[in-house]
Amino acid sequence: MVVRTIARLTLATLFGHRRGLLLYVLPAVLIGLSLLLTFTVDDKGDLAKAIMQQFGLAVILPLVALIAATGAISSEIDDGSIVYLLSKPINRSTIILTKALVALGVIFGLGVVPIVVSGLVLDPGDVQTALAFGVGALAAGIAYTAIFVALSVMSGNAVTIGLFYSLLWESLMGQYVDGAKVLSIQQWSLALTRQLADVPVDAAVKLPLATLLLLAVTLAGLGLAISRLRSLTLSSAE
Repeated sequence: MVVRTIARLTLATLFGHRRGLLLYVLPAVLIGLSLLLTFTVDDKGDLAKAIMQQFGLAVILPLVALIAATGAISSEIDDGSIVYLLSKPINRSTIILTKALVALGVIFGLGVVPIVVSGLVLDPGDVQTALAFGVGALAAGIAYTAIFVALSVMSGNAVTIGLFYSLLWESLMGQYVDGAKVLSIQQWSLALTRQLADVPVDAAVKLPLATLLLLAVTLAGLGLAISRLRSLTLSSAE
């Protein structure tokens, strides 16, 4: 009952603000671009893979994850409404994990699924690769959720910091700077995609290390978020 209430309030918070509109705009842009390219480009070649990786996985997914994960809790901390949850006998881990799961559900529906759809629109004959990118995107979405939820609890500037991280590190350096690729969630998820895809996919990290890093970042992020929320007093939340 408590989990259901927290989930319902989190969804209301996510979609009750104007920035929640971006959760619809971003996947719409991805799918719209894919449809446009389908009708305007004759030689598609590796176009589907390029769009899913360089635009879907590198740009759309981290931005959707940022909006969903920070919106799940930072708004309540900023306006002080988190005090109502903190005043109840509810485990802090229950609060964080419930909000993280709600955010992940939104990321799956508005971040992962559109990537798969864009791949199928551009190359209907290669379902395996589209699904492989979907699996990789889901793995990345889990890690992003943990990072951005932790950032939301630890900093009042979570959205700004997360935006710089998403656009500069994941979207730019994570694609083009060799040294930075090893520390990019995008590259870790591509290692998983490469294992499942029907076409060659480049990844800067091997699958065993990528899996270990994804798991470590997820656990560390959620652990930090829970620890920080436990130390957040009612007065500091108001």
